[in-house]
Amino acid sequence: MNKTASKQPVFRFAPSPNGQLHLGHALSAILNHDMAKAERGRFLLRIEDIDIARSTPAFEAGIVADLEWLGLDWEKPVRRQSEHLDLYRQALGTLIDRDLVYPAFLTRGAIKTTVGEFEAKGKSWPRDPDGAPLYPGEERKLSADARQRLLAGGKPHAWRLDMAKALVELKEPLTWQETGSGPDGATGVITADPAAWGDVVLSRSDAPSSYHLAVTVDDALQGVSHVVRGNDLFHATSVHRLLQSLLDLPQPAYHHHRLMLGPDGRKLSKSNRDTGISAFREAGKTPGDVRAMVL
Repeated sequence: MNKTASKQPVFRFAPSPNGQLHLGHALSAILNHDMAKAERGRFLLRIEDIDIARSTPAFEAGIVADLEWLGLDWEKPVRRQSEHLDLYRQALGTLIDRDLVYPAFLTRGAIKTTVGEFEAKGKSWPRDPDGAPLYPGEERKLSADARQRLLAGGKPHAWRLDMAKALVELKEPLTWQETGSGPDGATGVITADPAAWGDVVLSRSDAPSSYHLAVTVDDALQGVSHVVRGNDLFHATSVHRLLQSLLDLPQPAYHHHRLMLGPDGRKLSKSNRDTGISAFREAGKTPGDVRAMVL
């Protein structure tokens, strides 16, 4: 892997082709594009189609059409995650070899039941920054032979990072340089807190890589020097910084920006058709109108 960040600034916009782009995507794409131009840097488009079941060529074509209509240009060829699955498996294999991950066999239903029974007793189950319950992690106690028997039997599983073991590997506290701001306004040098996420998923039986692992590997391989994205991903940066440290990858600068909200005060969703960029184009709006809306 490329272990040195590019000297020339490199920015990227990395949407998933599982729906239409909305104004929130427009804001992120325009910021990345304009910041790259201002810094005389490179602007990349990356298609994060790791979710093969929901990603479609039609949505990808729509992404390209929307970005071209907005007047954005990017380097070719475009990187698609689905074309680089072996690289994510290689990164996961490195962590498996170091015994920093373990196969987790609980289904979502089983996790929900475990958490529900615990909280029914009036106790509070720990949750990650997104509000999801932390994984129970009972499989951490399994012997190597027991794990191998379950794997050999074809039992569906996810590979989860053993957070406690991973943190022991750190030689110094993790930080990142934030030039934007988090949901609570945090900026400057930020101290990462990956433990808040518990044993995060890095791969599942139905997906060769999680978002966390794939985005970390891709940013390193593409020499991305500046990660500019919505502040809903601010806390996830702690996980990415941990993976960068474990895999000996370069650390980019981060800039998290505000989210575009709908009339109900919630962040925009791909499922809400009337917020799509294409809908504004069809309604007669211009690229300049969209820029004015988001900037």
